[in-house]
Amino acid sequence: MKWEVVIGLETHAQLSTLSKIFSGAPTAFGAEPNTQACGVDIALPGVLPVLNRGAVERAVRFGLAVGAKINSPSIFARKNYFYPDLPKGYQISQYEKPIVECGGIAIQVGDAEKTVRLTRAHLEEDAGKSLHEDFHGRSGIDLNRAGTPLLEIVSEPDMRSAEEAVAYAKALHTLVRWIGVCDGNMQEGSFRCDANVSVRPAGSDKLGTRREIKNLNSFRFLQQAIEYEVQWQIGELEDGRAIEQATVLFDPDSGETRMMRSKEDAHDYRYFPDPDLLPLEVTVQQIEAVRAAMPPLPEARREQFRARFGLTPYDAGLLTASRELADYFAAAAEGADAKTGKLCANWISGALSARLNEDNLEIAASRIDASRLRGLVDRIADGTLSGKMAKDVFDAMWAGEGDADAIIAAKGLKQISDSGTLEKIVDDVLTANAQQVADYRAGKEKAFNSLVGQAMKATRGKANPQQVNEILKRKLAG
Repeated sequence: MKWEVVIGLETHAQLSTLSKIFSGAPTAFGAEPNTQACGVDIALPGVLPVLNRGAVERAVRFGLAVGAKINSPSIFARKNYFYPDLPKGYQISQYEKPIVECGGIAIQVGDAEKTVRLTRAHLEEDAGKSLHEDFHGRSGIDLNRAGTPLLEIVSEPDMRSAEEAVAYAKALHTLVRWIGVCDGNMQEGSFRCDANVSVRPAGSDKLGTRREIKNLNSFRFLQQAIEYEVQWQIGELEDGRAIEQATVLFDPDSGETRMMRSKEDAHDYRYFPDPDLLPLEVTVQQIEAVRAAMPPLPEARREQFRARFGLTPYDAGLLTASRELADYFAAAAEGADAKTGKLCANWISGALSARLNEDNLEIAASRIDASRLRGLVDRIADGTLSGKMAKDVFDAMWAGEGDADAIIAAKGLKQISDSGTLEKIVDDVLTANAQQVADYRAGKEKAFNSLVGQAMKATRGKANPQQVNEILKRKLAG
């Protein structure tokens, strides 16, 4: 039997506020355990939550970015469950009426483009963290994260492969960083995904029983976990066993998922409106103020780059992987024609990105700023530098030896493009290599490359290779 995979993602994005969603306690990462939890966070008697305006504005910003409906009012609810890292015995979240409803995220997998629909995005507080490693048979509780503001973003089950799920997660990750609502740091838990995975017979419109893979904090783990889970579920079904709805964890060491508990449904949490929090009203004027302050979105920048410089969708996607990278490219290509713009794109996606990865640097910390990269590209475009020479100049620029023009002057790196000079060099090569000329004219194509090499050697690599090729072909044909 052929099977169809059905995947939906629930993503927790920590909002980039300095304080928590219902208290003034700080949200900075890395503090000593239980030093950033105030009376509201640990539910001391008599304390009351006060909503963080910045968290609301960030939720609205996200909703506008994905073309969603902003609900006003939206309602805060208590989600009731017991766990040691949840001091109140409930989590303040939103259930029946979230602040953000619908919308979509555009993704691309290979040449295929699609939009993954969003069900909702709602505000909620994070729980604390249980610590197991250092307590020898006991668990510790760190409540620093308790009350940290989260936006939970829930997709429709629109994805049909692990590749699509990763593409969606990456697009969402780019967007929340781009609009400044989340720093996206997956190692610190600022952006983490739960994947709801099920399979069904191909052609069926009935959803299969899903299992939820919790707390995936890297794109690689997301892909591995989904791929394993899909094969496990297909194996169970083909062996005649039913899938039980469950919450599972992914073990990166074994590459397998394992059951944690049977999956709860919404009614198990006994949601009810939080009596301490009024319905959240967001006015049209407040929404429009957020809209006016938003930057151009990734999709708009991609289309701008494609239209102006003729970039492929793939290249435009690479250059908009982050807002900082898009700004770097825009600065490097400012005022450029299509040819120079493409050269800038190629150098950023190629040599520059490779060096940044090698040195573990972000684009903002690049040792070659946008204006200096453009200086290098201009010397390639006007024929001063060959491709090989340009790589040498790039390496020197990265090492801090100055801009392209200064390095060209200091090292005597200037491509020979004068046709008269190159004609004489080619004539000398042909005279000195009569046997290779004869071999080429006898049909041995490799002899041509040898003649090109001799010309380049005679100029110590400074001859314009395209011109050398053209002159050689003309003279050998005569």
